[in-house]
Amino acid sequence: MKLATIRTDGTTRAVRIDGDTAVDLGEGDLADFLRHPDWSARAANADGYRYEGALDYAPVVVSPEKVVCVGLNYRNHILEMGRELPPHPTLFSKYARALVGAYDDVILPASSAQMDWEAELAVVIGAEVRHADPEQARAAIAGYTVLNDVSARDWQFRTPQWHQGKTFEATTPVGPWLVTADDPAVAAQGLTLTCEVDGDTVQKTDTGDLVFDPATLVAYVSEIVTLAPGDVIATGTPGGVGHARTPARYLHDGSLLVTRIEGIGECRNTCRRESR
Repeated sequence: MKLATIRTDGTTRAVRIDGDTAVDLGEGDLADFLRHPDWSARAANADGYRYEGALDYAPVVVSPEKVVCVGLNYRNHILEMGRELPPHPTLFSKYARALVGAYDDVILPASSAQMDWEAELAVVIGAEVRHADPEQARAAIAGYTVLNDVSARDWQFRTPQWHQGKTFEATTPVGPWLVTADDPAVAAQGLTLTCEVDGDTVQKTDTGDLVFDPATLVAYVSEIVTLAPGDVIATGTPGGVGHARTPARYLHDGSLLVTRIEGIGECRNTCRRESR
């Protein structure tokens, strides 16, 4: 089952995607819908207004309480960056204003000349969870979506803390929908994740290469803070980022960025340089 948030008539609506149509779920944001304890049954049985034709996808969750990101979580990327496998997840955060829809423009900030791609599998939380064991962590996952953690490397590495390079506004596409965790499309141990820039495949890996899998990450983060419905966890990126290349390669005005995960979907975003 696919769930999304779409823009319509100047507002947003949570919907179930049925082929070329979307069925209204009675809430304005998927985060609000996921707060219903019986959200899965509600979504499956929903028979609300149907939106036909081309859909305008907002970020899959418009206003998540938290966006938690994981660095250094693919074995191949860790080795690419000359590091050792970590004993614990490396965490940082984003603000909601960093998120854009699956087909929106990605804004390259005027103050950065080193905007880089990072294709990622993202987890969307579907139940409040704290101090979760592995079983509780798995049960708290509503589903999975596509995300690209577009990063300002020249800001990220100004200090040992990465946050300032990771949350520029309108830089992080997420969507177009979440595929619920019980969907056979995401049941495989590893899904093929790819990133293309201007037609070149720059990242391709199997999500089975993750050091810390989604349930492990949910359990770990829940030791720090209560995870709430609609929270997003970006699970990290594989090798192939532009900053690690020789010579380095970055996104530019007009770049077409395509982020795709087998069984889930793709984000297709044009990069536009910020004008002041």
